[in-house]
Amino acid sequence: MKGSEAEQIAAAYLQHQHLVLIARNYRCRFGEIDLIMRDGDTVVFVEVRMRTHEMFGGAAASITPSKQAKLLHTARHYLAALPDDAPCRFDALLLTGTNGEHIEWIKNAFGE
Repeated sequence: MKGSEAEQIAAAYLQHQHLVLIARNYRCRFGEIDLIMRDGDTVVFVEVRMRTHEMFGGAAASITPSKQAKLLHTARHYLAALPDDAPCRFDALLLTGTNGEHIEWIKNAFGE
C-alpha cells in the first residue's frame, strides 16, 4: 500500500468520526503535514503512518523526536497564515496490516 492510499484511508476514517478535511499534504520549507482537519473549533494536524507489522516498534515508533519537531515548525507556519488564533492538536493515525485493516487513532499524540 502506498502512502497516498494510507492517507486516503485515514482521511475517510477521520471524516467518519466527524472531522472536516481542510488540506492534504500541506508543504512548506519546514516539512509536510499529511492531513489538516477540523474537529469543532480545533485545528488537527494528523501524521499518518502505515506499517505491515508491529516489529521495531510499529508505526508509532516511526514518529521520532526530529519528525515531531518538523511537524511543529510546519504547523506554526500554517497557523501563522490564519486570521485568528485557533486551538490545535497533533494526532497520529496508525495503520497496521497489509491493507491498513487495523486503525489506531491517537489524539494529542505529541506537542509542545
